[in-house]
Amino acid sequence: MPDTTQALIDELAQLITEGLNLDINPKEIDADAPLFGQGLGLDSIDILEIAMLISKRYGFALRSDDTDNTRIFSSLRHLATHIAAHRST
Repeated sequence: MPDTTQALIDELAQLITEGLNLDINPKEIDADAPLFGQGLGLDSIDILEIAMLISKRYGFALRSDDTDNTRIFSSLRHLATHIAAHRST
């Protein structure tokens, strides 16, 4: 399972850098670094964009009223874990 998680983390890093036009190599993103604020330095608009990209790619919606959003978006690894548990594609 760790290989599958790492593959999803790599895929998400690519999706995020391309979708948000970030000027960073996806392989340089630390899977455990914060996505919001420090770390990648994303803001709420970026998070909304990521949620839309994930919905299109993985076939489920990340809801803005989910009380777990702080944890889900706390790092690439947490996001990948959440997607692995809920994806339909």
